[in-house]
Amino acid sequence: MVISTDNDQNSTCSPSSLRKISLFLYVIMLSFLSLQPSTTITRSSLFSYPRRRHRHSISPPPPPHFPLTTKTPFRHHFQIRSLDAAQTNHFETQIFDRFAKSTKLKIAIVGFGNFGQFLAKTLVRQGHTVLAHSRSNHSKIAQNLGVSFFPDPHDLCEEHPEILLLCTSIFSTENVLRSLPLQRLKRSTLFVDVLSVKEFPKNLFLQILPCDFDILCTHPMFGPESGKYSWNDLPFVYDQVRIGNEDSRAIRIERFLEIFKKEGCRMVEMSCAEQDKYAAGSQFITHTMGRVLEKLGLETTPINTKGYETLLNLVENTSGDSFDLYYGLFMYNKNAMEQLERLDMAFESLKKELFGHLHDVLRKQLFGKAGGIEVSGDRPVLAKLPVLEDRPVLSKLPKNGAALPAPADTVRIQNN
Repeated sequence: MVISTDNDQNSTCSPSSLRKISLFLYVIMLSFLSLQPSTTITRSSLFSYPRRRHRHSISPPPPPHFPLTTKTPFRHHFQIRSLDAAQTNHFETQIFDRFAKSTKLKIAIVGFGNFGQFLAKTLVRQGHTVLAHSRSNHSKIAQNLGVSFFPDPHDLCEEHPEILLLCTSIFSTENVLRSLPLQRLKRSTLFVDVLSVKEFPKNLFLQILPCDFDILCTHPMFGPESGKYSWNDLPFVYDQVRIGNEDSRAIRIERFLEIFKKEGCRMVEMSCAEQDKYAAGSQFITHTMGRVLEKLGLETTPINTKGYETLLNLVENTSGDSFDLYYGLFMYNKNAMEQLERLDMAFESLKKELFGHLHDVLRKQLFGKAGGIEVSGDRPVLAKLPVLEDRPVLSKLPKNGAALPAPADTVRIQNN
């Protein structure tokens, strides 16, 4: 061992001197530790000094050294409660979060009225991000539903939603669509409508929207009243009008349709022309009969039958919708006028049938089996009432969709 002095003279220490110095230091340390009787230290731990790291070193620091003891038992300060507990930085948790986010959609609802709020409840419950815009301020309702409300359509479009869902009325659809800042949207945005007529929004989308936007025309055959408790087995009709070639766009369509599949809807893919044809014979007639019965002022009675309860429910369901919806079904569906004419002819035919049977009963009561004209005093009596010539009446209505006959070809009911 070489020891350097201030005079730069070298001197050598013998091994025996080193052992004496080490023993002297050991005795001093033991004397110091004797002041703390509860501390137990071994020889190995006494000379285990941590090495100082160089300030330019990039190696990790050595693990802390805990002295071992043979007298005081080691106490556990931590307990393992679950080996499968997910941590924030756990790999499987991160994969699950990414998968969950990839299956959720960012949907903007334009027209946050009754029907828009009705759909938003289900969208939020399924975990989708929902934005909303409307001419009226529905910010408080949106906040309660977990929806982000944007009074300005420019701010809404700058959020770059994947799907823009139009829930406006039939009459305001064109004005709302033309007022949207389409240039602020992504070119792959999917436009979806939920109107009760289908040819009208389809042609409107194809006319106004650029070719890069996708188009999906849908018709949920239910509303806030009929779908209040469940959507199970309720029909959802859709038509994929224009979808891009990218796989991501097809996957997005499937994710949107999956929203209604999860709720148990009966999915029906049908062209817009076919939807209007069937809707005129079902939805328009239903609304017409409901509003006619509403004009009659039907009220519940103590002896309601099941059929009468059905009529009361029909009035309740149809009266909850606005007249604009009913008028839109008539105005923008070319098949609606034909259904009105068929309904009018069917009612007249039923009246003629009732009056014809009533005439037969009265004639038999008054004249017995005698036919023709009988004279009673100075007044002739007809045994057979003349047929009214003011309105054409069919003995049998043609099938739905068939051309109605001209008045000259109308077959009239002949009374016996």
